Amino acid sequence: MKVHHSIFDSLVLPEPLFIAWEEFRKGKQSRKDVMQFETRLEQNLFQLQRELQAGTYKHGSYSAFTICDPKQRRIHKATVRDRIVHHAVFAGLNPIFEPTFIAHSFSCRKNKGTHRGVDALGRMLRQVSRNSTKPCLALKCDIHKFFASVDHSILLEVLKRKIKDEKMMRLLEEIIGSFSTVDTTLFDRKGIPIGNLTSQLFANVYMNEFDQFMKQTLKVKHFVRYTDDFVIVSDDENYLKSLLPAIQSFLEQTLHLSLHPHKVTMRKFKQGIDFLGYVLLPHHRALRAKTKQRITRKLNEKTTAVSVGLISQERAEQSLQSYLGVLSHADCYILSQDLRNQFWFR
Repeated sequence: MKVHHSIFDSLVLPEPLFIAWEEFRKGKQSRKDVMQFETRLEQNLFQLQRELQAGTYKHGSYSAFTICDPKQRRIHKATVRDRIVHHAVFAGLNPIFEPTFIAHSFSCRKNKGTHRGVDALGRMLRQVSRNSTKPCLALKCDIHKFFASVDHSILLEVLKRKIKDEKMMRLLEEIIGSFSTVDTTLFDRKGIPIGNLTSQLFANVYMNEFDQFMKQTLKVKHFVRYTDDFVIVSDDENYLKSLLPAIQSFLEQTLHLSLHPHKVTMRKFKQGIDFLGYVLLPHHRALRAKTKQRITRKLNEKTTAVSVGLISQERAEQSLQSYLGVLSHADCYILSQDLRNQFWFR
């Protein structure tokens, strides 16, 4: 296994920090905290660089808020300077860990994403079912409170296997230790914040341990994962059932995670396999009913906002086109036409 001894010093030079700033500020130029940081940009970045180089950098506190996307999530937002550090760390570490990830891990990776994950699952279902001519089943599981359950000590140990740079590890300890869930203790710290860019990488690094177990130890052929959701496809119901004890044991003993007790399901392909907002069936792909309802609700809210002058027609139209893009990945021609007719904002 290739290890890396010299990451930190090149990470905290002025150029990588300015590049991290440019990446971070995309789409955020009008936000108050970003504008305030930018008024003294050079002074702020050079001060940040000095603290990083001297080893005196301390991660700040988080501001928390709740979103519904579609389920309720608690987001923790770091300060601007901390998020610049997150971008710099991500840029330095992602090229190291990305090649170690399996092909069918689709969350927060370049040239991956939800739609490619759904496409990959569709190919597996067609392959196992021999184009719907044979029985085919899918075991779908969800990890219970994944982001809140990530064990800091386990995550750091996994990172240390490839990173032999002490200064880099101290910075990672500072970032990871900057957040923990309310039910953890000083000696048993858990949780990574959903709002951090680094959390996306940490989640993939952490769950790559599970991916490798599935592929290398259990030799599961048809397996796809997106963050804390994963699906296994087979034509043998007993085989799928036999995997569950080993999966549960590995998650609990190695990663201190557990399967969601109400989100472990096994369904036949002909019944429809629900994954990442879509329902895959032998001869077509549908949109999840809750996703349809959410799109209609959101567009109704945009219509109201336009009528009272809260947002422009152009912004509402952008939302409509975004949702039509989601629908384009399913067999939703009639629904797309209905939305165009009902919510045409120009």
